[in-house]
Amino acid sequence: MIVFFVLAVGNNTQFKKFCEFADSPELADDMRFRTNKDRVHNRDVLAELINDLTKKFSTSYWLEELEKLQVPCGPVNTIREVFEDSQIQHRGMEISMPHHLSGNGKVNLIGSPLKMSETPVSYSNAPPTLGQHTDEILEELLGISEKERAVLAEKGVI
Repeated sequence: MIVFFVLAVGNNTQFKKFCEFADSPELADDMRFRTNKDRVHNRDVLAELINDLTKKFSTSYWLEELEKLQVPCGPVNTIREVFEDSQIQHRGMEISMPHHLSGNGKVNLIGSPLKMSETPVSYSNAPPTLGQHTDEILEELLGISEKERAVLAEKGVI
């Protein structure tokens, strides 16, 4: 099962609650994970263990149950899920801008969270594509000639 959520354990008590709920109380006593410093130091190992534990149940299961235990966590949403959220819709957070690489000529984006009555936000450009401004930056800001850029491109640098 693919599970997507953020587990934001901020202290030893929360970690212990998570471990007990995940039916792995031994993790809280493991010397590698006893303190927050230990957990950060052994993050890669711990992340793998937690991934194995959490994929046994759905994202909604973990979120509902961990919230009851006051263990901080939250969903990781797809763009579609973000735009379907009632609060996002209420605040008018979805914007649409023209984009030449989009199949329908536009791309949906998350708008600015800042909403001011007398200075409404405006949007002038969609996000650039990867490398869209490379030549411009290398030439105008760094003074790299077209010939030098061609050599860099040939070598796979840019």
